[in-house]
Amino acid sequence: MAPNSGLFADASNFDVRYVSDYATISQIAEALRVLGMKVVLTSGTFDILHEGHSMYLEAARRFGDFLIVGVDSDEKVRKRKGPWRPAVPEAERLRMLTHQRGVGLVTLKHVDEPRWSLISAVRPDVLVATAETYSAEEIAELEEKYCGHVEVLDRMATVSTSARLRLLQLGLAERMSQHLAERLPDLIHDVIDEFRKS
Repeated sequence: MAPNSGLFADASNFDVRYVSDYATISQIAEALRVLGMKVVLTSGTFDILHEGHSMYLEAARRFGDFLIVGVDSDEKVRKRKGPWRPAVPEAERLRMLTHQRGVGLVTLKHVDEPRWSLISAVRPDVLVATAETYSAEEIAELEEKYCGHVEVLDRMATVSTSARLRLLQLGLAERMSQHLAERLPDLIHDVIDEFRKS
């Protein structure tokens, strides 16, 4: 095998690192454990990838030897965050994550899949999540049934993707209002002239 191919290479190797079938992911996770590796799982939207995402993924990877990342599908994101999200389509978000150092494998999480189905398939040694993801009761259930340990991390971004998008929208609205304010007197004058002519 070439040094830049496969799951353990530095290259992104999207065709190898993206696995859509949860049964295959389950087999890979089990094979990694047979090799004595500790499997880590985390999930999220990862829309408009930023420094906070990279820091979070790096922190998650430190809890084991191989990091699997579940990515919310476009439909799943729209259902949770509204019709204008995600800003970046799922295919690109998946590809971008395979370029992140420490990400071993990525998969897509669909809106209609049963609760915790990826967690059940992977049965990670460590499940990494942010503070608002699971309640204390859910963490206890996850640790009892599906994973060795749930590690809760704080958000690492100084500005969230949603906040960045709001700033862009506000900036666009401000520029539009400035242009309208500049052009409005001429527009009103043109409309009045049209009425006079008719």
